[in-house]
Amino acid sequence: MATRSRARRREMDIDENEIITMENVTKSYSSGAPALNGINLHINRGEFVFVVGDSGSGKSTLIKLLLRELTPTEGDIHVMGYDLVKIRHGKIPKFRRNLGVVFQDFRLLKDRNVYDNVAFAQRIAEVPTKEMKKNVPSILAMVGLAGKYKAKPRQLSGGEQQRVAMARALVNRPAILLADEPTGNLDPKNSWEIMNLLEEINEQGTTVLVVTHNPEIVNEMKKRVITMKKGVIVSDVENGEYINED
Repeated sequence: MATRSRARRREMDIDENEIITMENVTKSYSSGAPALNGINLHINRGEFVFVVGDSGSGKSTLIKLLLRELTPTEGDIHVMGYDLVKIRHGKIPKFRRNLGVVFQDFRLLKDRNVYDNVAFAQRIAEVPTKEMKKNVPSILAMVGLAGKYKAKPRQLSGGEQQRVAMARALVNRPAILLADEPTGNLDPKNSWEIMNLLEEINEQGTTVLVVTHNPEIVNEMKKRVITMKKGVIVSDVENGEYINED
């Protein structure tokens, strides 16, 4: 199996350092123009990448393809060595264990406390209880919530809830963190705290992909910036800035 995988990578000319590869990817729905139209994207291990663009530019479809919630109409997608076009349905949960995902609306379990929200990700991954009892407090300390483990989501501020979501996404030590508008519901102070945390995570080796509408954050952080418009990538710049496509 490993030999076939390496052969497939050579056939597509995929660099071994690439963790995300999209080749000529188009995604069409039943009505309207393609949500993505001939996308080519290559992201290396350890990169920090912003994806920006107006509503309808294709950012959400891109994220769903990388999560394998959708499959492309045309083209090839490889993430962490998995062929997301040909992957068997039964292997998708194993693939997703290598991904951490953070959303704008937190998506916390409201009836469970902070500890159980984070531990939920470990239970899905079938982590032994003994390891879980070490991992969850450790990641909560990392995101600055060591003293909040008994609190319910309703008792937390928006910034604290997003930190819980971050802890849940990171507790299984994913190779890639996908953050879809992670600061969309936060004030500027909390937004910067979350972005600084994402940068710290990236510095520890996790590949970080952030979808955002926040020009201030993008312009200040000077990361790689991919700009999308109407289903295509119109700009891909190292140390880039937010481009307003009016």
